[in-house]
Amino acid sequence: MIEYIKGEIAELAPARMILECGGTGYELHISLTTYSAFQNQREAKVLVYEIIREDAHLLYGFATQRERELFLLLTSVSGVGPNTARTILSSVPPAELAQIIASGDEKSLTLVKGIGSKTAQRIIVDLRSKVKTAETTAGRAAAPSRSGVADEAVAALVMLGFQKAASQKAIDAILKTSPVAPVEQIIKTALKML
Repeated sequence: MIEYIKGEIAELAPARMILECGGTGYELHISLTTYSAFQNQREAKVLVYEIIREDAHLLYGFATQRERELFLLLTSVSGVGPNTARTILSSVPPAELAQIIASGDEKSLTLVKGIGSKTAQRIIVDLRSKVKTAETTAGRAAAPSRSGVADEAVAALVMLGFQKAASQKAIDAILKTSPVAPVEQIIKTALKML
């Protein structure tokens, strides 16, 4: 298994990054938390989890060990796949997610797109004793320029599996009420609307 990849960030979007290492570009599926951690950086050391299927080899990238641990815990729950786990980690920061699970806050989990009451209950029952609520939070990176923010947000939502038209409509509505919101916040708000 690959533990981490260290290299130059060739491309960075809210749902994926291309990391160039030794002349090879690795596509990593990432959460908004990881996107925020590496925004405005040229190089990165990204922790990796590799999923090998018959039809694909997928790499999921994480800025912190804690985020990767939560991803692995989430994917161990029946009915929660890697993309659902990534959506959860994009909607809720790792420290807050650990607190939600530890406190049994089912309602907060159901606010995440694609997580119903039964799935939220399963996550809490399966993971409550496994999560640790103590975590140091990394500082947030500066917000990107306003040009292209809507396109970037829509692209991220499409990569997460949402319809382009519905994503565009949600982003437009958010930008009307919060025109200076950072792209991460726009996507988090859209995830709750879709």
